[in-house]
Amino acid sequence: MGRYVARRLLQMIPVFIGSTLLIFCMMYALPGDPVRAMMGDQAYDPTVVASIKKELGLDQPLLQQYVNYMAGLFQGDFGTQIASQRPIADVIADAFPVTIRLTLFAFTFVTLVGIGLGVVAGLRPDTLRDRGLLTLTLILVSMPSFVLGFLLQYLLAFQWSVTTPTVTDSTDFSQLMLPAIVLASLSLAYVARLTRTSIAENLRSDYMRTAVAKGLPRRRVIGVHLMRNSLIPVVTFLGIELGNLMTGAIVTEGIFNVRGIGIEIYDALSRREGATVVGIASLMVLIYLAASLIVDLLYAVLDPRIRYA
Repeated sequence: MGRYVARRLLQMIPVFIGSTLLIFCMMYALPGDPVRAMMGDQAYDPTVVASIKKELGLDQPLLQQYVNYMAGLFQGDFGTQIASQRPIADVIADAFPVTIRLTLFAFTFVTLVGIGLGVVAGLRPDTLRDRGLLTLTLILVSMPSFVLGFLLQYLLAFQWSVTTPTVTDSTDFSQLMLPAIVLASLSLAYVARLTRTSIAENLRSDYMRTAVAKGLPRRRVIGVHLMRNSLIPVVTFLGIELGNLMTGAIVTEGIFNVRGIGIEIYDALSRREGATVVGIASLMVLIYLAASLIVDLLYAVLDPRIRYA
């Protein structure tokens, strides 16, 4: 196991470098001048602009800028915002915990409710509750998150006054409930359908008939034999979906005015602040890689036949 983890960590290095290089090149290839955009419509002195670019290292070749960025990143320096001269690490430190709370809330909702609905429907396939689940998930898959967000915001906040229309205190989980449900809606549909399909297929497996023939209690047959094998594809999806929920929070944060990394990315793009976007994206790449490693390690827990050398 230790060798496998070490090998995977080494494999993450080129993946991280390649991903950040691609993001870096995409951001700095955008049209427009971030220093000029900082000055707005006012008159400016070209020598002042050139001086600021030289101070920030923007006059260097793109590859050299990336090397400088990576050198600072490995020292914990994500760069500096051009407009405010604020360290990007401080921006991430303020916004990232908000997105983490929202994402974990949504992820918990997806895991508990999605797997629960999938198990209930999968144990009784082709019944009324099974068809009801498939219909519900089809509606959630077909409806864009921003449509569902505005719809629930209108109904629950403005019509029925059940909750607040926007988030004023990101530490209050009651205010994060509605954004988390909207954020989790699409993932919930996929998890429920995937769990239902996996449960229904494994019910017809030989090892399930053997477990029943041995006279094992139904709770043990379902909880140990059926669930552990059925959850392997679900765990794979959930591991990837954790990162997708964080990136998907950009739309949800905009609808409910949640001051997380989604708002920071949007503001940075509008100001052509490539350094801020690259810094946040680099952190997201690390989260994706860590989630992928954790999912692979969980395989051995769910299926004893899987062993890593």
